[in-house]
Amino acid sequence: MLELLKTLILDSQETELPTGVPRRVDFTALPRKASVLIGVRRAGKSTFLAQQIRRLLEDGVPRENILYLNFFDDRLHGLQHGGLSLVLEAYFTLYPEKKNRDTVHFFFDEIQMVPGWEPFVDRLLRTEACTVTLTGSSAQMLSREIATQMRGRALPREMFPFSFREFLDHAGLDPDGPMSTRKRLTLRKAFDAFWASGGFPEVLELDPGLRTRIHQEYFNTMVFRDLIERHDVGHPRAVMDLAHWLMDHTGSLYSVNSLTGYLKALGHRIQKSSVSDVLTWFEDAYILFSVRIHDASLARAQTNPKKVYCIDHALVNSVSSGILVNAGHLLENLVFTALRRVTANIFYYKSKTGLEVDFVALMPDRTRQLVQVCETLVSPQTRKREVIALQAAMTELGQTTGVIVTRDEQETLEVDAGTIRILPAWQFLLELS
Repeated sequence: MLELLKTLILDSQETELPTGVPRRVDFTALPRKASVLIGVRRAGKSTFLAQQIRRLLEDGVPRENILYLNFFDDRLHGLQHGGLSLVLEAYFTLYPEKKNRDTVHFFFDEIQMVPGWEPFVDRLLRTEACTVTLTGSSAQMLSREIATQMRGRALPREMFPFSFREFLDHAGLDPDGPMSTRKRLTLRKAFDAFWASGGFPEVLELDPGLRTRIHQEYFNTMVFRDLIERHDVGHPRAVMDLAHWLMDHTGSLYSVNSLTGYLKALGHRIQKSSVSDVLTWFEDAYILFSVRIHDASLARAQTNPKKVYCIDHALVNSVSSGILVNAGHLLENLVFTALRRVTANIFYYKSKTGLEVDFVALMPDRTRQLVQVCETLVSPQTRKREVIALQAAMTELGQTTGVIVTRDEQETLEVDAGTIRILPAWQFLLELS
């Protein structure tokens, strides 16, 4: 294993890593803290590591001072039995002169594949002159494993599939500056492409049929590897049936009781507590997210039905049956993922008279943003319903502004509660980021 590690280290130093489109992720390293990049599979975490390595090289760091290993490599399977210390031994056997003298930059990709990695990284940070950057496909390595094992030595960041602004970076388009008619039309056309492809980098240039097949492969891999295999699930078919039900009901309300009843109707012997666990695992793996009602009482918020959204609206389009999910649900999902990139504190709202607003988002600056989503307000009845619901939420929550996101309509309304901006989705996405 030692010789293999030495070979892999040398190979990685000679390999030209693909760097792709620079990501809009704040990634300032802090001394004695591991930078941890987490998120869904295929979102571009490995490419982002390559970008960080390229930046170090451009800043004059010698290639020998950089160690990169991808633990998803099946040749490293033997390290799952406590052999991580061999990584250091292999590196310093190659470069003994750097021990306790140079800063070494460690990049460990898919680190969660190695059980017991946390004490190793903790020791690395305490005993070596180094920086450590990690990626992982499961949020669980952040919320529980890092919190308990690394004792505050980790600084986590989330990575999602491309945002609309990153999609524009990929297309070579600059949305900033004066908005001419031509530029506006160009951005609208780019949004239509983003609407069709979603944000997973690998599928952006593919034809629709191939993109759909790859999306389906992504989804099956996520469910099997990040849920069924990781948690040693004894009822895998039930998990897959639940996953497809949730994808078919994106943007809709669910309760644990209703999901349990649905699975039992399919013949699965599964307990309510197990269904709750699976829902948590979906969120851990950044596949599906649950949004609870906005309520000062946590108990009431937990007992009310929740709404479900997916990591990527185009993934929903590729995986769902298409019977229950429509363009309005997909637009709502797209707005959710845009908000989720900014904050994890997202709720839906019901007014005292039962009118619903899609999102109340608590932003990082502690302000609240009220967002209603509607594909089109052409129908007077629809327009009236959406405006009245948003105005009621603004009044009850003491907000003077609200937003209605549509596919392609723009207007500003002055109402009793304040100002409502009606925005096309592409403009909302750019303003939010």
